[in-house]
Amino acid sequence: MAWWKKGCLTVVLGLVLLVLAFSVVYGGANEQFDGEIAQVALAPEHVAARVASQKRAAPNETNRILFGDLHVHTTLSVDAFMCPRTWKMSRDSVRQCNAVAAESAQPDVIAFTGYEWTQVGLTPEAHYGHKNVIFKYDTDDELPARPIAAPGLAARAFSNISALWPLLTLPVRAFPEQQGYLDFARHIRENAQYPVCPEGVNSKDLPSTCRERAASPDVLFRKINEWGLDTLVIPHGTTWGFYTPLGYTWDKQLRADLDDANLQRLVEVFSGHGNSEEYRSFRSVNFTEDGTECPEPTDDYEACCWRAGEMIRERCDNPASELCQQRVEKATADYLRVALAGHVTVPGEDVPDWNNCGTCTDCYLPAYQYRPAGSVQYMLAKGDFENPDEPRHATMGFIASSDNHSARAGTGYKEFARLQMTEARGAPSESWRKSMFGDRGQPDPESTTYTIDTLMERPPFELMWMERQASFFITGGLVAVHVTERSREGIWDAMQSRNVYGTSGDRLLLWFDMKNGPEGVLPMGSELEFTGTPKFEVRAAGSFEQKPGCAPDVVQALGEERLERICAGECYNPGDRRRRITRIEVIRIQRQRSEDEPVADLIEDPWKTIPCPEGPELCVVEFEDPSYGELGRDLLYYVRALQEPTPTVNGGGLRCRGGECEPCYGNFRTPVDDDCLVDTEERAWSSPIFLLAGPEP
Repeated sequence: MAWWKKGCLTVVLGLVLLVLAFSVVYGGANEQFDGEIAQVALAPEHVAARVASQKRAAPNETNRILFGDLHVHTTLSVDAFMCPRTWKMSRDSVRQCNAVAAESAQPDVIAFTGYEWTQVGLTPEAHYGHKNVIFKYDTDDELPARPIAAPGLAARAFSNISALWPLLTLPVRAFPEQQGYLDFARHIRENAQYPVCPEGVNSKDLPSTCRERAASPDVLFRKINEWGLDTLVIPHGTTWGFYTPLGYTWDKQLRADLDDANLQRLVEVFSGHGNSEEYRSFRSVNFTEDGTECPEPTDDYEACCWRAGEMIRERCDNPASELCQQRVEKATADYLRVALAGHVTVPGEDVPDWNNCGTCTDCYLPAYQYRPAGSVQYMLAKGDFENPDEPRHATMGFIASSDNHSARAGTGYKEFARLQMTEARGAPSESWRKSMFGDRGQPDPESTTYTIDTLMERPPFELMWMERQASFFITGGLVAVHVTERSREGIWDAMQSRNVYGTSGDRLLLWFDMKNGPEGVLPMGSELEFTGTPKFEVRAAGSFEQKPGCAPDVVQALGEERLERICAGECYNPGDRRRRITRIEVIRIQRQRSEDEPVADLIEDPWKTIPCPEGPELCVVEFEDPSYGELGRDLLYYVRALQEPTPTVNGGGLRCRGGECEPCYGNFRTPVDDDCLVDTEERAWSSPIFLLAGPEP
């Protein structure tokens, strides 16, 4: 396994350079805001119309749905590597937002403070991924003194200016638009001035000017709990292969020491980086006693290590020869050796040559280089049996977010402006492209074998396959909460109780209730012991069709110039007609009772499909499960409400048909006004209802 670890190491070293500069090179200037937040309220008639529309769909008078986005980065963000000055700026900006509506009983916006714990492991065993840490209140005495980062290569490189030198020369190339790069360089230098916090000290007792780190989730949870604050920790991007080692699984994070059920009550099922919901049995690599091997392709999936070999086979004079087969096997091994940077091992390659390799071809808007054993369905079905008498399972509600890096919350309200409303940005010209992504050379008949040293001579942005990933960035989703009052407490209580759902960006209305709970109706997110036949009801309404431009009162309040800069002149501007919900899909997941139960056999997706009638704007369906009692095991149910097809930015991924692909590049290679629109079915995912079989009779 030693060579596997070495291969992963090269990938992470490349990633370090990229993550720290991504928000500047692709996300715009690192501007400091010195003005006042405009106090612009929605026109009363707009508020009244939206409230009335929800009341028509809601099951009772007191239920309301509020939409939000819990995963929005400012351009200062480098995922918890923040110095005291920028952490203070972040806290102050949230307080300014909240101050706008502080005196209102019905505030337009309620903002929460948080940070992202960014952890990238060298191997699947050492990788935990990313988690958003959200705090209920915004005052200094109800927030920690500093964010918590992950140590390791990323932390060391962040304070190593020489390692970042190639990226820090970009301001010269960007002149006269260099200020964002200079701000970023200042941020790196400033952060490096502060020492790492000492280990073994209670987080509350550490000085405010040190850089705090947590190497793994258990340390993160302990440090958060030491503050004793109302906090949520939300895993996200769990299938996103941008930084995730080949062969990663969620398994270890089910252990009692690496989970905290009081903090991790929600999981992000969808974002601007794609869908993380669906489980599939394919893997990007197989582990053997001798190391690793490349899995053979199926009708639905081709691993990129296999595709590398086939690209070399296509260059052979005699594809059936022994020499050609040796070259194919070498290409496969060369790819696996450097893992996520494997594409650089094939000389003369270009993005279309890789076809759909690494992609979940039958998933809805899948995350890039899909890792199915990190999917939400997998983590809910899989069990941990370290203590056989008390097996553990994840019990989390579903949200969706944008994961936007330019301070634009909720970017999925309209499908437009691909290069502004998604993270799909890139080199502005061919010369920049070659400088950032490298010259791929000629299509030689043999792959290139890289060592760490020779790989790191390649341009850093080339290693992470940025041009290919641009086809997978989408506008992102929203979280929706069920509340009885429009307040911070109401929103927080809904998230704590998992009475929430996620949407792919459109504001679909969704209720999912158990009708015959022990004490009556129970909402999504509920967990209970139950015997008998569970009965459920789903109510769903589609999103409003959008009118072009912005409402007149918004234009008057903010001005056309500012609206153009913020949102390209297109606001959330609903009309009167709701799009149709075409069907409800019910997913049933049986909880694993022993390690030898195949996870794929436990996930029934869909377990039921219920069509919605044409005509009514509200779809109401009921179903029950008479087999629940016969199974005698813990189950969970959740639903998807699917909306009629509409155009979606990057809705076709790499747009591969018949072996030919037309990627959507994040630069001049795709016209800037091409949003790569393809029809998809926007949707909402309810949080599950968890039923415990209870003791044997």
